[in-house]
Amino acid sequence: MATRTISPNSGKRRPESITRVLAVDTVAESGLDVAVYASEAERAALAEACGLAGVQEFVASLHVRKLDRIRFNVTGNLHARVTQTCVVSLEPFESSVEAEIDVDFAPAQTIGQLSHQKIPEGGSSAAVFQAGDDPPDPIVDGKIDLGALATEFLVLNLDDYPRKPGVTFDAPDMGGDVPEENSPFAILRRRP
Repeated sequence: MATRTISPNSGKRRPESITRVLAVDTVAESGLDVAVYASEAERAALAEACGLAGVQEFVASLHVRKLDRIRFNVTGNLHARVTQTCVVSLEPFESSVEAEIDVDFAPAQTIGQLSHQKIPEGGSSAAVFQAGDDPPDPIVDGKIDLGALATEFLVLNLDDYPRKPGVTFDAPDMGGDVPEENSPFAILRRRP
């Protein structure tokens, strides 16, 4: 099975995500391996949108397979190297983001219907997701945006409070305790 790299789309796109659109009717019965690499301009736009000092590397290795005639599954992993700003020292530092991807997709108009179906004993479960599972993401106009999917996994796996390795937070000394005689509660202690 060959791996396909989907090139950046020309024209306008949302700067907050990488866009790599895959037409689901191009997915063979054996599946399709897709590599998503972000260009320098896309990494810069992604860094700005995510509040990062930089994105040096963004690679998603994905496998798309048919679950049935209308549903698809995308699995794989995301690797990104980013520069974050430490919340303690405010110094930039590099870190890696690794994320496993496993998401089902179905046509947008069928997602609500799928959530209410029951599978008869011995029936096919391919068209219905199990209770407790996330519903499938939408296939829009016969397409899945694999770049947006990879971007979503980057955002979900960024540390909200990044701390440079080895940096600790030491609370500042605010001058110690207030002497008891100067405390606003001192008058209450003197009452009988």
